[in-house]
Amino acid sequence: MAIALLITVLFVFAVWLVFFRFKWLKWSIPWAIISGLIFLHVLLIFLIGIRFVTPYATDAKVVQHTIQLVPRLSEPTLVTAVLVEPNVPVKKGQPLFQFDRRPYEYKVKQLEATLAAAKQNVGVLKAEMEATAAAVPKAESELAYAKIESQRYRKLAQDNAGSEADAQRWATQVLADEANVKEATAQAERARLKYESEIDGVNTTVAAVQAELDQARYYLDNTTLVAPEDGYIVNLQVRPGMVAGDIRFGAIAAFIVDADRYLLANFTQETLKYVKPGQPVEVALDLYPGQIFTGKVDSIWWASGEGQLLPSGFLPKLTQQPPQTPQGLFAVKIYLDGQDQSKFPIGAQGSAAIYTAGMKGPWAGLRRIGIRTGTWLNWLYPLPF
Repeated sequence: MAIALLITVLFVFAVWLVFFRFKWLKWSIPWAIISGLIFLHVLLIFLIGIRFVTPYATDAKVVQHTIQLVPRLSEPTLVTAVLVEPNVPVKKGQPLFQFDRRPYEYKVKQLEATLAAAKQNVGVLKAEMEATAAAVPKAESELAYAKIESQRYRKLAQDNAGSEADAQRWATQVLADEANVKEATAQAERARLKYESEIDGVNTTVAAVQAELDQARYYLDNTTLVAPEDGYIVNLQVRPGMVAGDIRFGAIAAFIVDADRYLLANFTQETLKYVKPGQPVEVALDLYPGQIFTGKVDSIWWASGEGQLLPSGFLPKLTQQPPQTPQGLFAVKIYLDGQDQSKFPIGAQGSAAIYTAGMKGPWAGLRRIGIRTGTWLNWLYPLPF
């Protein structure tokens, strides 16, 4: 910048000597035009320097994370109490809304009774398993006896010492006892499988009812909706008597989080050439005319929707943009200094200047004058009429 100032001073001094002090040449319209063009070209040095060394954005806004408060309930439920006031700070875990607990309490009690019955039924299954297991040896002994009798009566019939009818009767009894053994064995195996059906050492029926009970208790706990973070709610429209339910996108309020708020400033792409994280920033918010706030560059969002192509079955139509179409901007994430971040509310707008070469120097001096002039003009602009 010193060279540009020196050139400007020497040029003005030369014009004064040649045309006004010694009058070596006569001042005329052509000379005035030529001198003006030379002077304008010298001024370009100042414009380029201040633009790239201290990029400036007029579109900057405070961003805060918001959480959509969605009741996690299994069915439409009545709001019985609103425990929060709009624009009043709340702490994480503080109750916000109370929903009707009665349907969920009834469900929990029902499942607790079902769980007790399922645990009791495990003992019944064990007794059934032991009883059916004992029936197998009995059926096998009856089968063995029937086989002995069948052989004896078959031999008597062959020796004409017994009737053929008795031999047939005992042969039929053997078949029946064989079927009884198979049935008793199957019943014993079925009872054993029922009793030994487990997951992680717990009977499957008991585990299933326990899972349903845990889910019912989860929904019961969610009848009190608490603050997910430190923050506050604006535009509170929830009132007792309102019904909220199981629709996932059915948010009843937007919760504004206090932590991690930042400033997002939009810059033209070419001015970000020398911008890097950690560089100092000055911010002028419209909310505070005449005040300047400091901060630092956190990151540059190297992305723009202008470069996004959505999946489809159609080939993209690439056309030349009209000259008057604004250039796509890139956003810079800025963290503001100061402990009391609450004075920077969500949506607050203003302007921001980044000092790529530090806060000292001629370019920084010019930009600091410019941004301070702009914030002082906020006392008057926009005009109220």
